[in-house]
Amino acid sequence: MTPRLLQEFKDFISRGNAIDLAVGIIIGAAFGKIVNSLVNDIIMPPIGLLLKGINFQNLFISLNGHHYETLKAAQLAGAATINYGNFITTVIEFLIVGVSVFALVRAIMILRFKASLTTPLSKTDQLLTEIRDSLRQQK
Repeated sequence: MTPRLLQEFKDFISRGNAIDLAVGIIIGAAFGKIVNSLVNDIIMPPIGLLLKGINFQNLFISLNGHHYETLKAAQLAGAATINYGNFITTVIEFLIVGVSVFALVRAIMILRFKASLTTPLSKTDQLLTEIRDSLRQQK
C-alpha cells in the first residue's frame, strides 16, 4: 500500500459511519442467530404439532425417485433434494427479521421526531419562521 492509500484507509476507518456499519453487521449477525433459534426451537415445533406432527426440516422432495424417511437419510444416500421445509422456515425467519427491523426503524424515527420538537430553533430558523409568519399575515 502506498502512504497515500494507507492514509485514505485510515481516514475511512476512523469515520463514524464505517464503525457504525461494522457494529451493525456484528449485531445483525447475532440477531440473526437469535431469530434462527426462535423460529427453529420455539415457533416451528408448535406449528408442526398443529399440522399433525410435521417436522418442517423433513419436508423435502427426493429428485431421484426414492423415498427417504428423513432429509438426513436422503443426504447420506447422496440424493439430490428440494428442501421446501427449510425454505418455509427461512421465509418465516425473514419475516420476523423484517418486522423487527421495521419496528426498530419506526421507533428511531419517532424518537428523532420527538427530539426535533424539543430542540430550540437556531437564529436562522427563528428568522425564517418570522418571515414565513409575516408573509402569511400579508396574504
